[in-house]
Parts: sequence; C-alpha cells; structure tokens
Amino acid sequence: MDIVYIHDLRIDTIIGVYDWERQIKQTLSFNLEMATDIRQAAATDDLQYTINYKAVSDRLIEFVETTQPQLLETLAENIANIIISEFHVPWLRLQVSKAGAVRAARDVGLIIERGKKYGLPE
Repeated sequence: MDIVYIHDLRIDTIIGVYDWERQIKQTLSFNLEMATDIRQAAATDDLQYTINYKAVSDRLIEFVETTQPQLLETLAENIANIIISEFHVPWLRLQVSKAGAVRAARDVGLIIERGKKYGLPE
C-alpha cells in the first residue's frame, strides 16, 4: 500500500454549534492520507494512474467553503464520502483540527479512517 497525503490544508468556513460561531469564519486544518498503488503511475510517469492531490485539495476547498455544518463529525464524514466516491480511494485517514475552540488547547479535532486499508493488490 502506498499513501498520497495532504498535510495542513487550511480552509476558512462557518462551523460550530454556538450562535457566535455561526457569525464568523474559522480556519480548519486538514491532514489527509489516501491509500493507492503508485506503481503504474511511476512506470508510466502519468498522473491519471495516481491520486491527483491538487484535484483533491481543490474539491475539499470548494466543499468546505460552501457547506456550513455544526459539527466537525458531520464535515469529516461528508469529506470521507467525497474522497472515496469521487476519487476512487479504497482507504483514507482524515484529521480535522479546529484551532482556538478550547481556550487552553492549541487545537481540537478528530481523526477518522474509512475504507479498507489493505484492500489493494500486492
């Protein structure tokens, strides 16, 4: 299994359960690991045989900026569904961090894994 990753993708959006949170944009940080098999891409030097992290990033930015969920959990689950279905990723690990949500912590957030991690050909 190979991993294509995106680290610290920062996107501003409206998110939160409190009234004051619904009035401002907050910056979320995303770390994403996506399983793939890079051998055909490496052999052909062709982008079509791997995960295009620019296309994934652009899709996430568009989605996160326009959706306004209350919970990080909702946002994370929706993102996982998008990545798996639109980019044909068999497994992913997604970390979403929300800075400043708890005064005594640098950030808070969650990590989810979806799909079959080792469902790739050997």
